[in-house]
Amino acid sequence: MALIAPRMAGALPPEEAVKLQQVLAGSDDVTVFVDGTVHRLPPVARDAVVDLLQRFSRGEAVTVSSVEEMLTTSKAAELAGISHTYLRNMTDRGEIPVEYRGSHRRIPLAAIMAWLEGQKKDRQKKAAGEQADRDEPHGGQAGGD
Repeated sequence: MALIAPRMAGALPPEEAVKLQQVLAGSDDVTVFVDGTVHRLPPVARDAVVDLLQRFSRGEAVTVSSVEEMLTTSKAAELAGISHTYLRNMTDRGEIPVEYRGSHRRIPLAAIMAWLEGQKKDRQKKAAGEQADRDEPHGGQAGGD
């Protein structure tokens, strides 16, 4: 999963920040125009945009970036269909990337999905190899005494 580089924006000039603050006061409706078409934002997007605009209205500089979804070891193990212990051992061996938040391990969702895809490909290769073995004639040389 490719993440887009963070975008940083400096603080608004004070007069623009004040105007924005006045516009936002008491409003929770955010409507955007894209290529001249009106779009009402869903609540999650609206809340994020309002938060961004409120930060600008307070004269703050802002950075916008994507966040890669991180899983607890329990969630990652459940998703992968493996035990917590096996997953922890894989992170210790460096087979699955891990980040630590204090003493807690966090596993990128993308890493679990990639591992599952690798497991699927390995099973397919193994099945294809077994099929090829069944298709080969056995028994050595033809003919008899």
